[in-house]
Amino acid sequence: GKFQNKTNGITPRRWLLLCNPPLAALIAEKIGVGFIKELDQLQKLHAFVNDEIFVEEIMSVKMTNKIKLATLLEKEYGIPIDVSSIFDVHVKRIHEYKRQLMNCLYIIVMYNRIRRDPNKPFVARTVMIGGKAAPGYYMAKLIIKLITSVANIVNNDPVINNKLKVIFLENYRVSLAEKVIPATDLSQQISTAGTEASGTGNMKFMLNGALTIGTMDGANVEMAEEAGENNLFIFGMRVQDVEELDKKGCVFSNKILVNKYEMNRKLLAFCYNEKDHCKL
Repeated sequence: GKFQNKTNGITPRRWLLLCNPPLAALIAEKIGVGFIKELDQLQKLHAFVNDEIFVEEIMSVKMTNKIKLATLLEKEYGIPIDVSSIFDVHVKRIHEYKRQLMNCLYIIVMYNRIRRDPNKPFVARTVMIGGKAAPGYYMAKLIIKLITSVANIVNNDPVINNKLKVIFLENYRVSLAEKVIPATDLSQQISTAGTEASGTGNMKFMLNGALTIGTMDGANVEMAEEAGENNLFIFGMRVQDVEELDKKGCVFSNKILVNKYEMNRKLLAFCYNEKDHCKL
């Protein structure tokens, strides 16, 4: 027969049953095991959204997974992790269009906000970024270097304490993903609109109960259609906006950046050792 084009997909056998047995068991207890072969049956869970006991059990599974991952990471990296913090995870190939660099810049913004007013009530956050760069992809390797350098500053700043931690997950692979994904609270899917063919991590995270922050790109579009856009944190340009910007050309002056964002001046201070910031 002829080849038929299919978009990417994931198997719930590995990315739910195998990597998160307690969650799979809870779901099966409520709606039966039919969802294993027909994932659409997960829609039956709508009937239990106001079931407080079921919701508490789901949250208990998530916390257990977070404790397991925190124990593993503390042993691996020697960084104490607050399991009550938001586990904010961005794992995928390191590539400019996937915008790990943008996420890293946001970490610097959060860092500066905490330093500016350390007594302000911040929600604690543990940011995990992981992935591999192609051997000849110099820019991707520089992005990894930046992330690890930022992590070194953030994690060793006593002013920050446990409000913010940054971990670069080395040697990201399937066996590590099976531990990270069930423990994730927030899934970062922030590629430039129109650049991601599909992506699969976004589906794996959603299947394990993580909230998604992302652009209308790749499978995020279908996920928003299925779950309702109000149940994802969607931001940024849409495909047509990016295409229009490409046609017009994009020139950012220093004046625009300084006026619009707090980031510009503070990033320079962070990177070039102004005042009491460490040099990258």
